[in-house]
Amino acid sequence: MYWRTALVILAFLTLAITEMRVTGQTLDVCATCHPNATCEEKVDGTGKACNCMYGFVGNGRTYCQDKNECQIGANKICGQHTACHNTYGSYYCTCLAGYSPSNNMAIFIPNDGTRCQDINECRVQGICGEGGKCTNMQGYFNCLCQVGYQVHNGAEPFHPHQDKALCKAIDCGQPPSALNAVQLSATGTRYGSVATFGCSEGFFWKSGENSSVCGAESVWKGPSLVCEATCGPAPALVNTEVVLQNTSVVFHRCLEGFHSWRGRNTSVCDITGKWQAATMRCREIKPAISDLVVFNEKCLRWKADKYEEDTENYRIAFVGFRAYQRSFHDKRKKLLSSTSDHPEICLNLLPVTNYTISITALSARFTSTLTTNTSLQVPQAPEILYREIEAPFPTLWLRRSVNTLDPISFYQVFVLPLEGTLVFDCSSPKTPDFSSQRKPHGQYITAQLHLRDIGKEMNLTLGDGHYYGGFYNAPLQNGRDYYVILRAVSQWGGAFKHSCVIWAKVRDISYIMKVSSLFAGGSIGVFALGIFLGHCYTWFCKKTRQSS
Repeated sequence: MYWRTALVILAFLTLAITEMRVTGQTLDVCATCHPNATCEEKVDGTGKACNCMYGFVGNGRTYCQDKNECQIGANKICGQHTACHNTYGSYYCTCLAGYSPSNNMAIFIPNDGTRCQDINECRVQGICGEGGKCTNMQGYFNCLCQVGYQVHNGAEPFHPHQDKALCKAIDCGQPPSALNAVQLSATGTRYGSVATFGCSEGFFWKSGENSSVCGAESVWKGPSLVCEATCGPAPALVNTEVVLQNTSVVFHRCLEGFHSWRGRNTSVCDITGKWQAATMRCREIKPAISDLVVFNEKCLRWKADKYEEDTENYRIAFVGFRAYQRSFHDKRKKLLSSTSDHPEICLNLLPVTNYTISITALSARFTSTLTTNTSLQVPQAPEILYREIEAPFPTLWLRRSVNTLDPISFYQVFVLPLEGTLVFDCSSPKTPDFSSQRKPHGQYITAQLHLRDIGKEMNLTLGDGHYYGGFYNAPLQNGRDYYVILRAVSQWGGAFKHSCVIWAKVRDISYIMKVSSLFAGGSIGVFALGIFLGHCYTWFCKKTRQSS
C-alpha cells in the first residue's frame, strides 16, 4: 500500500516539473523529428515542422516508413516495357527482355527521361543460322528459312535460342535415272539444280522433257522423256513387266502374285527391226497343296500346283489320339514322290481315332493341315476250334490277336437251345441273361469277357456255375441240344459293331447218362454174379469132402 502511494506522488512531481519547464522555456521541434525526416520551416512562417524524407511516408516525428513506389504499376512509374524494383526509401527500373534503356545503363530512374526501346536482334550476323532469315518484332524476333532451305526439328517461324529447329539446305541427292536414257549433265544436287538426259544408243527421243529439277520438297522433278528402240515399243506379255531394256534386248518378269510357267523371258530386236517376243507365260500363284480331302477314311487326295512334268516330293506327318485311351499316341511319317496333279496316298489309320494330318510340299515349302476322325470298324472274330461235343461241361478254346480296340471290345457267349425254329440276330443289342429271359427255353448270354482282361488264348467251360462279366454261366439241361455262338463286339459313343461265329454244338447228354448208368448196373451185376458163383463153388467143395 505504501509503495503505490509513493508511485503516485512521484508521477505528480514529474508532471509538475515538466509543466514548469514548458512554462519557463520554448520547445525544440527539430529535436523531435524521426531519423528518416527533415526539419523545415513552415510555409506560413509560423515555425518549423518535421517532414518525412523522399521515399518515406508518415507524421515526421513518431514514424516515417518506406513508401513502395512500385505498387502503382511499372508502366506508370517506370514507363513502357519496364520492370519496377522497390528499395528501402527508393526504387529503380530495368528494361524487359528484348528492350534496352536509352541511357545504356542497366538500371535507371525515369526522372531523367530514360525509356526502354526495342532491341533489333537481327543486327547480329547469322543469328538465325545458315539459311535463316531474321524478322525483328517488338521485344523479340523469329526466323524463317530462305529459299533453298528447309526447316528441321521444328516448324516455321522458330526461335534459335528457344527451339531446336534450324535450316538445312535442300539436297535432292543424285539425279534419277530414266528408262533407256543416259545423264548428260548436272549442275549439282541442291535446290534448283538441273540434270539433263539423252536417249541411249539405239533409241530415239519420242516425247517428254529431258531435264530434271531439284525442287523445294527435296525431290527431283522429271525427266519425262520417252525413249523407244528402233524396233518400236517392247512387246507386251500378259501378267509381266519390263525390268531391263537396252538397245536390242528386253527382259521380262512376272508381276507380283504370278510365277513363270516355262518359256524364254527375253525379247530380242533382230536385224530386220522386229521384236522376237519372249515366250514365257505367267500363271497366278496358287497354294502348292489345295483341296485336301480324306476318302475311304484312310486315304488322302489333293490338288498339286506345279509344272506338269515336275516331280514333287511330299512329307506326310500324322498324329492320332483317343478320348477313351489316354495313353494311346499314334505318331508316324511317310514320304511320297509324285508327278500327278492330283496325288493320292493311303495311310494305315487306326479306327476310332482323332487324327491331325499335315502334308508338306518340300520344294515349295508349303504345308496344308486337316483333322479327321476314323469310325468304329467291325471287330475281327477270333480263331476258334469248332467242336460237336457230348459232355455235360464242355470246354471251348479260342485264340486271338491283341488289338488297339481291346479297351472298348468284349466277347459275348450265347447259348441257343435247338428246339423249334431257331432264330438268332447277331446285330441285336439285347443282352439277355439266364435269369431274366422269360421264354422257358430261350437263348441267353452265359458269359461276357472284356478283351483287356484276357490273353492270346482262352478256355471256357460251359455250365461251371460262375459269373463272367455279370452273366451267370448256367449248367446245361439234360435232354437238350445247344448251339454255342461267340459274338465279338466293339462299342464306343453310340456306335455298335459286331461279328459272330458258331463256336460249338453240344448234343443231348441224357443218352450218355443212360449208357453210363447201364454200364454201371451191368458192372455191378457181373460183380455180384461172380461173388455168388464163388460162394456156390465153396459150398460144393465142402460137401464133396464130407461124403468122402
